[in-house]
Amino acid sequence: MNAGESLTASSASPSGAAPAAGTPLVTVEGLVKSFDGRVVLDNVDLRVWPGKIVSIIGQSGGGKTTLMRCINLLERPDRGSIQIAGETVFSGTRIVCRDLARLRQSVGMVFQRFHLFPHLTAVENVMLAQLKAGRISEDQALETAVRLLRRVHLAHRGLAFPEQMSGGEQQRVAIARALALQPKVLLFDEPTSALDPESTREVLRVMRELADDGMTMIIVTHEVPFARRVSDWVVFIDGGVIVEQGPPADVLGRPAEARTRAFLTAFDEPPADAHSRAVGPPPAAVTRIDEGAQ
Repeated sequence: MNAGESLTASSASPSGAAPAAGTPLVTVEGLVKSFDGRVVLDNVDLRVWPGKIVSIIGQSGGGKTTLMRCINLLERPDRGSIQIAGETVFSGTRIVCRDLARLRQSVGMVFQRFHLFPHLTAVENVMLAQLKAGRISEDQALETAVRLLRRVHLAHRGLAFPEQMSGGEQQRVAIARALALQPKVLLFDEPTSALDPESTREVLRVMRELADDGMTMIIVTHEVPFARRVSDWVVFIDGGVIVEQGPPADVLGRPAEARTRAFLTAFDEPPADAHSRAVGPPPAAVTRIDEGAQ
Protein backbone atom coordinates (compact mmCIF):
# COMPACT_ATOMS: atom_id res chain seq x y z
CA MET A 1 0.00 0.00 0.00
CA ASN A 2 1.38 3.39 -0.91
CA ALA A 3 1.65 6.56 1.13
CA GLY A 4 -1.58 8.50 1.29
CA GLU A 5 -3.77 5.42 1.20
CA SER A 6 -5.83 4.37 4.20
CA LEU A 7 -3.77 2.81 6.96
CA THR A 8 -5.81 -0.33 7.22
CA ALA A 9 -4.31 -3.68 8.05
CA SER A 10 -7.24 -5.36 6.41
CA SER A 11 -6.92 -4.58 2.77
CA ALA A 12 -6.07 -8.07 1.55
CA SER A 13 -4.35 -11.29 2.35
CA PRO A 14 -0.95 -12.08 0.78
CA SER A 15 -2.74 -14.01 -1.94
CA GLY A 16 -4.88 -10.99 -2.76
CA ALA A 17 -8.04 -12.64 -1.44
CA ALA A 18 -10.53 -10.57 0.49
CA PRO A 19 -9.89 -10.53 4.25
CA ALA A 20 -11.91 -12.84 6.46
CA ALA A 21 -15.18 -11.51 7.75
CA GLY A 22 -15.47 -10.38 11.34
CA THR A 23 -14.96 -7.45 13.66
CA PRO A 24 -11.52 -5.91 14.16
CA LEU A 25 -10.18 -6.21 17.68
CA VAL A 26 -8.59 -2.78 17.38
CA THR A 27 -9.82 0.05 15.16
CA VAL A 28 -7.98 3.38 15.00
CA GLU A 29 -9.33 6.16 12.79
CA GLY A 30 -8.01 9.66 12.12
CA LEU A 31 -5.66 9.59 15.09
CA VAL A 32 -3.66 12.77 15.72
CA LYS A 33 -1.18 13.38 18.53
CA SER A 34 1.22 16.28 19.07
CA PHE A 35 3.86 17.09 21.68
CA ASP A 36 4.79 20.74 22.19
CA GLY A 37 3.39 21.65 18.79
CA ARG A 38 5.21 18.85 16.97
CA VAL A 39 2.87 16.42 15.21
CA VAL A 40 3.87 12.85 16.13
CA LEU A 41 0.84 11.03 14.67
CA ASP A 42 -0.91 12.55 11.68
CA ASN A 43 -4.36 11.18 10.80
CA VAL A 44 -3.47 7.52 11.36
CA ASP A 45 -5.94 4.70 10.59
CA LEU A 46 -5.30 1.09 11.58
CA ARG A 47 -7.34 -2.08 11.98
CA VAL A 48 -6.15 -5.24 13.69
CA TRP A 49 -8.04 -8.55 13.65
CA PRO A 50 -8.12 -11.19 16.41
CA GLY A 51 -5.41 -13.83 16.27
CA LYS A 52 -3.16 -11.80 13.97
CA ILE A 53 0.29 -10.32 14.47
CA VAL A 54 1.13 -6.81 13.31
CA SER A 55 4.71 -5.59 13.39
CA ILE A 56 5.35 -1.85 13.29
CA ILE A 57 8.77 -0.80 12.02
CA GLY A 58 10.39 2.57 11.40
CA GLN A 59 13.01 5.04 12.54
CA SER A 60 13.19 6.18 16.15
CA GLY A 61 10.90 9.15 16.70
CA GLY A 62 8.59 8.15 13.86
CA GLY A 63 5.51 7.71 16.06
CA LYS A 64 5.50 3.94 16.64
CA THR A 65 5.55 3.94 20.43
CA THR A 66 3.16 6.88 20.64
CA LEU A 67 0.63 4.99 18.53
CA MET A 68 0.80 2.03 20.90
CA ARG A 69 0.48 4.21 24.00
CA CYS A 70 -2.52 5.95 22.49
CA ILE A 71 -4.25 2.64 21.75
CA ASN A 72 -4.49 1.78 25.44
CA LEU A 73 -4.79 5.45 26.45
CA LEU A 74 -1.48 5.75 28.26
CA GLU A 75 -1.24 8.83 26.02
CA ARG A 76 -4.32 10.89 25.29
CA PRO A 77 -4.70 11.58 21.55
CA ASP A 78 -5.51 15.09 20.36
CA ARG A 79 -8.34 13.76 18.23
CA GLY A 80 -9.58 10.70 16.40
CA SER A 81 -11.34 7.52 17.47
CA ILE A 82 -10.26 4.22 19.01
CA GLN A 83 -12.33 1.08 19.41
CA ILE A 84 -11.24 -2.01 21.33
CA ALA A 85 -13.26 -5.21 20.80
CA GLY A 86 -16.14 -3.17 19.40
CA GLU A 87 -16.23 -0.70 22.30
CA THR A 88 -15.41 2.96 21.63
CA VAL A 89 -12.83 4.13 24.17
CA PHE A 90 -11.84 7.45 22.56
CA SER A 91 -13.97 9.66 20.33
CA GLY A 92 -13.37 13.13 18.97
CA THR A 93 -11.20 14.70 21.64
CA ARG A 94 -12.53 12.77 24.64
CA ILE A 95 -11.79 9.56 26.51
CA VAL A 96 -15.17 7.81 26.64
CA CYS A 97 -13.99 4.54 28.18
CA ARG A 98 -15.82 4.04 31.48
CA ASP A 99 -13.30 1.63 32.97
CA LEU A 100 -9.66 2.30 32.10
CA ALA A 101 -8.45 -0.46 34.41
CA ARG A 102 -10.53 -3.03 32.54
CA LEU A 103 -9.32 -1.66 29.19
CA ARG A 104 -5.70 -2.05 30.25
CA GLN A 105 -6.33 -5.60 31.37
CA SER A 106 -7.68 -6.49 27.93
CA VAL A 107 -4.88 -4.59 26.17
CA GLY A 108 -1.65 -5.77 27.78
CA MET A 109 1.62 -3.99 27.24
CA VAL A 110 5.23 -5.14 27.50
CA PHE A 111 7.71 -2.28 27.64
CA GLN A 112 11.35 -1.81 26.63
CA ARG A 113 12.29 -1.56 30.28
CA PHE A 114 10.88 -4.33 32.35
CA HIS A 115 9.32 -2.34 35.23
CA LEU A 116 9.53 -5.23 37.66
CA PHE A 117 9.29 -4.45 41.37
CA PRO A 118 12.83 -4.99 42.69
CA HIS A 119 11.70 -6.12 46.15
CA LEU A 120 9.46 -8.89 44.74
CA THR A 121 10.46 -12.27 43.33
CA ALA A 122 9.54 -13.30 39.81
CA VAL A 123 6.50 -15.23 40.98
CA GLU A 124 5.39 -12.34 43.22
CA ASN A 125 5.68 -9.87 40.35
CA VAL A 126 3.37 -12.05 38.24
CA MET A 127 0.97 -12.56 41.16
CA LEU A 128 0.72 -8.85 41.93
CA ALA A 129 -0.91 -7.88 38.65
CA GLN A 130 -3.67 -10.43 39.26
CA LEU A 131 -4.21 -9.43 42.89
CA LYS A 132 -4.43 -5.74 42.00
CA ALA A 133 -7.07 -6.59 39.41
CA GLY A 134 -9.09 -8.31 42.15
CA ARG A 135 -11.59 -11.16 41.98
CA ILE A 136 -8.91 -13.81 42.58
CA SER A 137 -7.49 -15.50 45.65
CA GLU A 138 -3.80 -15.54 46.51
CA ASP A 139 -3.69 -19.30 45.92
CA GLN A 140 -5.23 -18.86 42.46
CA ALA A 141 -2.80 -16.05 41.65
CA LEU A 142 0.13 -18.24 42.71
CA GLU A 143 -1.08 -21.16 40.60
CA THR A 144 -1.43 -18.92 37.55
CA ALA A 145 1.96 -17.27 38.13
CA VAL A 146 3.74 -20.63 38.35
CA ARG A 147 2.00 -21.85 35.19
CA LEU A 148 2.91 -18.71 33.24
CA LEU A 149 6.53 -18.73 34.39
CA ARG A 150 6.70 -22.27 33.08
CA ARG A 151 5.22 -21.04 29.80
CA VAL A 152 8.04 -18.50 29.39
CA HIS A 153 10.65 -21.12 30.39
CA LEU A 154 11.34 -19.67 33.84
CA ALA A 155 9.86 -22.27 36.18
CA HIS A 156 13.27 -22.57 37.84
CA ARG A 157 13.52 -18.80 38.52
CA GLY A 158 10.30 -18.18 40.41
CA LEU A 159 12.05 -17.23 43.66
CA ALA A 160 14.69 -15.03 42.03
CA PHE A 161 14.64 -11.25 42.48
CA PRO A 162 15.06 -8.98 39.44
CA GLU A 163 18.66 -8.10 40.32
CA GLN A 164 19.47 -11.82 40.20
CA MET A 165 18.07 -12.25 36.68
CA SER A 166 19.41 -11.40 33.24
CA GLY A 167 17.66 -8.80 31.12
CA GLY A 168 16.08 -11.53 29.02
CA GLU A 169 14.77 -13.30 32.11
CA GLN A 170 13.30 -10.06 33.45
CA GLN A 171 11.58 -9.37 30.13
CA ARG A 172 10.10 -12.86 30.11
CA VAL A 173 8.75 -12.27 33.63
CA ALA A 174 7.18 -9.07 32.29
CA ILE A 175 5.54 -11.08 29.49
CA ALA A 176 4.21 -13.61 32.02
CA ARG A 177 2.82 -10.73 34.09
CA ALA A 178 1.00 -9.30 31.08
CA LEU A 179 -0.43 -12.73 30.22
CA ALA A 180 -1.71 -13.17 33.78
CA LEU A 181 -4.59 -10.78 33.09
CA GLN A 182 -5.71 -12.81 30.06
CA PRO A 183 -5.47 -9.92 27.60
CA LYS A 184 -7.24 -9.95 24.28
CA VAL A 185 -4.17 -8.41 22.69
CA LEU A 186 -0.57 -7.82 23.68
CA LEU A 187 1.41 -4.70 22.80
CA PHE A 188 5.18 -5.02 22.68
CA ASP A 189 7.26 -1.83 22.61
CA GLU A 190 10.76 -2.72 21.38
CA PRO A 191 10.92 -5.68 23.79
CA THR A 192 14.49 -6.63 22.84
CA SER A 193 16.16 -3.24 22.34
CA ALA A 194 17.82 -3.26 25.77
CA LEU A 195 18.98 -6.89 25.58
CA ASP A 196 22.16 -8.68 24.57
CA PRO A 197 21.97 -11.16 21.66
CA GLU A 198 21.44 -14.25 23.83
CA SER A 199 18.67 -12.58 25.86
CA THR A 200 17.12 -11.35 22.62
CA ARG A 201 16.94 -14.91 21.33
CA GLU A 202 15.25 -16.04 24.57
CA VAL A 203 12.57 -13.35 24.36
CA LEU A 204 11.93 -13.83 20.63
CA ARG A 205 11.52 -17.57 21.23
CA VAL A 206 8.72 -16.88 23.72
CA MET A 207 7.09 -14.41 21.34
CA ARG A 208 7.23 -16.95 18.50
CA GLU A 209 5.52 -19.47 20.76
CA LEU A 210 2.79 -16.95 21.61
CA ALA A 211 2.32 -16.35 17.89
CA ASP A 212 1.99 -20.08 17.30
CA ASP A 213 -0.65 -20.19 20.05
CA GLY A 214 -2.74 -17.55 18.26
CA MET A 215 -2.14 -14.59 20.59
CA THR A 216 -3.03 -11.27 18.99
CA MET A 217 0.01 -9.03 19.12
CA ILE A 218 1.11 -5.59 17.98
CA ILE A 219 4.89 -5.41 18.04
CA VAL A 220 7.06 -2.33 17.67
CA THR A 221 10.39 -3.84 16.72
CA HIS A 222 13.73 -3.26 15.03
CA GLU A 223 14.12 -7.03 14.59
CA VAL A 224 13.24 -7.11 10.88
CA PRO A 225 14.04 -10.82 10.36
CA PHE A 226 11.76 -11.66 13.29
CA ALA A 227 8.98 -9.46 11.89
CA ARG A 228 9.35 -11.25 8.56
CA ARG A 229 8.97 -14.68 10.16
CA VAL A 230 6.04 -14.16 12.52
CA SER A 231 3.98 -11.24 11.18
CA ASP A 232 0.69 -11.37 9.35
CA TRP A 233 0.98 -7.68 8.55
CA VAL A 234 3.85 -5.18 8.60
CA VAL A 235 3.40 -1.43 8.99
CA PHE A 236 6.19 1.03 8.17
CA ILE A 237 5.62 4.35 9.91
CA ASP A 238 7.75 7.44 9.40
CA GLY A 239 7.21 11.04 10.40
CA GLY A 240 3.91 10.20 12.06
CA VAL A 241 2.27 8.67 8.98
CA ILE A 242 2.01 5.12 7.73
CA VAL A 243 4.11 5.13 4.59
CA GLU A 244 3.46 1.54 3.58
CA GLN A 245 1.81 -1.57 4.97
CA GLY A 246 0.93 -5.04 3.84
CA PRO A 247 2.01 -8.68 4.09
CA PRO A 248 5.67 -9.05 5.10
CA ALA A 249 6.57 -10.59 1.75
CA ASP A 250 5.51 -7.31 0.11
CA VAL A 251 6.64 -4.64 2.58
CA LEU A 252 9.92 -6.35 3.47
CA GLY A 253 10.53 -8.18 0.20
CA ARG A 254 9.10 -5.89 -2.50
CA PRO A 255 8.52 -2.47 -0.90
CA ALA A 256 6.73 0.01 -3.14
CA GLU A 257 7.93 3.16 -1.39
CA ALA A 258 11.42 4.65 -1.59
CA ARG A 259 11.34 5.54 2.11
CA THR A 260 10.67 1.92 3.01
CA ARG A 261 13.53 0.73 0.82
CA ALA A 262 15.88 3.29 2.36
CA PHE A 263 14.91 2.21 5.88
CA LEU A 264 15.48 -1.47 5.16
CA THR A 265 18.82 -0.78 3.52
CA ALA A 266 19.94 1.34 6.49
CA PHE A 267 19.13 -1.56 8.80
CA ASP A 268 21.12 -3.98 6.66
CA GLU A 269 17.89 -5.63 5.58
CA PRO A 270 17.76 -4.98 1.83
CA PRO A 271 14.44 -6.03 0.35
CA ALA A 272 14.38 -9.72 -0.47
CA ASP A 273 11.62 -12.16 -1.17
CA ALA A 274 10.45 -13.68 2.08
CA HIS A 275 7.71 -15.92 3.30
CA SER A 276 5.19 -15.14 6.00
CA ARG A 277 2.67 -17.08 8.00
CA ALA A 278 -0.70 -17.63 6.32
CA VAL A 279 -2.86 -14.62 6.92
CA GLY A 280 -6.43 -13.51 6.87
CA PRO A 281 -7.31 -9.99 7.81
CA PRO A 282 -4.81 -7.79 9.60
CA PRO A 283 -3.71 -8.53 13.13
CA ALA A 284 -5.44 -7.66 16.32
CA ALA A 285 -4.93 -5.20 19.06
CA VAL A 286 -3.14 -4.52 22.28
CA THR A 287 -3.15 -5.51 25.89
CA ARG A 288 -1.50 -4.00 28.82
CA ILE A 289 -1.40 -4.13 32.57
CA ASP A 290 -2.12 -1.20 34.81
CA GLU A 291 1.04 0.90 34.98
CA GLY A 292 1.33 0.32 38.69
CA ALA A 293 1.70 -3.38 38.04
CA GLN A 294 4.30 -2.75 35.39
